[in-house]
Amino acid sequence: MSDVRRTDAVLLLVAVVWGSSYLSARTATAALPVLLVLFARYAPSALACLGVVAARRGPRRFSRDEVRAGVPLGLTQAAVLVVETYGVAHTSAANAGLIISLTIVLTPLLDRTHGGPPPLFYAAAGVCVLAVGLLMAGNGFHAPRLGDLLMLGAAAVRAGHVALVGRLTVGRGVRPLQLTAVQTLVGTALFLPVAVLHGLPELVRAGPATWAQLAYLALFCSVFAFLAQTWAVQRTSASRASLLLGTEPVWAVAAGLALGGEHLTALTALGAAMMVAGTYWGQSVERAHRTAVTEVHAHEGDVRCRTTTPTTV
Repeated sequence: MSDVRRTDAVLLLVAVVWGSSYLSARTATAALPVLLVLFARYAPSALACLGVVAARRGPRRFSRDEVRAGVPLGLTQAAVLVVETYGVAHTSAANAGLIISLTIVLTPLLDRTHGGPPPLFYAAAGVCVLAVGLLMAGNGFHAPRLGDLLMLGAAAVRAGHVALVGRLTVGRGVRPLQLTAVQTLVGTALFLPVAVLHGLPELVRAGPATWAQLAYLALFCSVFAFLAQTWAVQRTSASRASLLLGTEPVWAVAAGLALGGEHLTALTALGAAMMVAGTYWGQSVERAHRTAVTEVHAHEGDVRCRTTTPTTV
């Protein structure tokens, strides 16, 4: 297998793992309280990240920038998972994976680094909003379901988290693995009191199937997916990586239908198709706009350098 195909395969596997995480979370929350599931997801992730940090060559100490960025990002990441996990507990895995993909079009609206998205981007966002309406309709138009509303909230919080990642890490010496380790430690600390006071006996009594789901969420959907994504993104273009990782909602639907016994009505099928199309469209528009703005800034900087540099005789 060539290096390009190997890298593409890893990125596609990450998308599959993330897409299937919604069904795993839904299955786990059917057996255990949401906050206990989150503790069982965070604690093994933190231990695994610390183990990888200790095993790697080079400096193992966490820098001041990594701690300063990791603590607030750990809090926002935990907020995302709380709302998201409560949401997936009250809706289908397919709907959860599709609605959370709104993050792709919400993030540029919050991140004004490049002056805000172009007008065409709002058309793509409008397609996604219509798609959400169809997904919420299900078997017919009715009052929005709690799970779908929570997933909308999770998409908004995740978009804020993604925008905050850029603000806290750009231009600083922050290593991705160390940053992730700090975030998982923060999450573990947040959910530890709940587990100790209310849930540890229940967690110990959980069956093998539930433990398998928890292990999958912690080790595959968190640690493996992040490390694999970091490895693959370093070996391909950002556009190619985002295209492959953007298939996550497709795999969420596939997992829900094939393994979760879920069904798509005509309305939800149309909404799913519109959501995937709208997010891909918005992603391509935003990426093209960001590239154009970067090229303009680079050209302006080059012009200023040429005009201000004194000539020699």
